[in-house]
Amino acid sequence: MEENTETKKITEVEEILRRLVVNRKLREAYRRNNRLAFYNTGETVHRKQLEFHRCPKRNRWVFGGNRTGKTECGAAETAWLLRGNHPYRKVKGAVVGWAVSVSYGAGREVAQKKLLSYLNPEWIASVGMLKGARKGPDGGIVDYIAVKNVFGTLSYVYFKSCEAGREKFQGSSLDFVWFDEEPPEDVYEECRMRVFDRKGDIYGTMTPLKGMTYIYDKIYLNVAEDPQVWCEFMEWADNPYLDREETERLSGVLDADTLRTRRYGDFADSGERVYPEFDERVHVISPFVRAIKV
Repeated sequence: MEENTETKKITEVEEILRRLVVNRKLREAYRRNNRLAFYNTGETVHRKQLEFHRCPKRNRWVFGGNRTGKTECGAAETAWLLRGNHPYRKVKGAVVGWAVSVSYGAGREVAQKKLLSYLNPEWIASVGMLKGARKGPDGGIVDYIAVKNVFGTLSYVYFKSCEAGREKFQGSSLDFVWFDEEPPEDVYEECRMRVFDRKGDIYGTMTPLKGMTYIYDKIYLNVAEDPQVWCEFMEWADNPYLDREETERLSGVLDADTLRTRRYGDFADSGERVYPEFDERVHVISPFVRAIKV
């Protein structure tokens, strides 16, 4: 009798454990299939990502090192705009935008993959492919995705490659353009014209490996003093999901220049300046009028 009772208790415990495991797996599967709902929620949040999403400016850029979470916030921002339920910006209806990468291959591996991970399957009305099968867009090159929005209509995102040249960026009127990594200047300027009439958004997520290019002048220094330009830097320490010990180990074996770009997302020195230590943030002061004694 005692043995049967003990066996029954063990069976009950095993059943409880089994249900806990099943529930945990179900919760994990739910989170995987609803990444946008759980993005930056809970006890651990990426504060720099939230600063980007909350910024009301219409030309926003994140300069970040590798694995800092910059592309994640670009993909989440795009998903929110397509769905029409952005938590920090008012979306008035269906939108049309571009996700621009340096090449179609890079777009497939990064921007396309990240964005698809934030779009629940039931939200996707249709997918146009440049290469590959529509049933498995992850492995191919996507042309566009039609997304069901909260207004009961469809929003569209088209994937573009900088390799196609400036001419392929003409003509359209857009609500947003997301640059994943730095585009050529002529492509950037063309895309600015695409959002002009709709007062749309431009946002970029990039590691400034090319040095002090036009992005340094037009976005970081904002030499034109455009009130709609905003930027921030992301480094490894800003990403709460990175292992701290591994972060410090890798930091200790990288040379100074590599660390500057790969960890801190800072602009690399192009090597063209006479004084390579020169930094506008340190060595430039505001203009002033010199008093003349009479």
